[in-house]
Amino acid sequence: MRILVKLGIVYMVTLTMNSCQSRENLFQENTKDWFIKGAADWSFSDTVLIGKVKDTSGFIVTNKTYKNFQLELEFKPDSTINSGVFIRCNGENVGAKDCYEINIWDLHPNQDYRTGAIVARIKPLKKVNTLNQWNRYKIRSKADHIQVWINDTLTADFKDESLPRGYIALQAAGVGTIEFRKLTLVSLN
Repeated sequence: MRILVKLGIVYMVTLTMNSCQSRENLFQENTKDWFIKGAADWSFSDTVLIGKVKDTSGFIVTNKTYKNFQLELEFKPDSTINSGVFIRCNGENVGAKDCYEINIWDLHPNQDYRTGAIVARIKPLKKVNTLNQWNRYKIRSKADHIQVWINDTLTADFKDESLPRGYIALQAAGVGTIEFRKLTLVSLN
């Protein structure tokens, strides 16, 4: 009997936790929940979002702002692209000063800012090579605490309260191609 009561309690707690979280797919084709900023060429192929650039830069940006969330996505960078995931962007300005920039650029000239770093704020705890293959980012943003994992390896664990809420953006810069898929955001209330 005690086991049934304990199982019932676990079930109720799990149900309550799941009902407090909402799941949202970001940057879907044929939706109006995002806009393009800059000169990158953004397109869809099946369910893959593709950013291409030739000596330019651009972003795809959410129309909504977000505060506490866990963002999961898959990305595939070629060997020349400078890309990244920008969170909590202040206004519609997109950059390392006005956002937390979680970088995608294994070959960054300054390896403190390579893939997995939060640019201009914290260098990666571990180096994970991501070029020319599908990789998984998990980005957890709760209050003043931001954590980043690449393929289940923790690369950033950072506390800062300067950007409490903002837009989410994806970047294509320099020269090359970046692909994104399975972009899912779960709000953390």
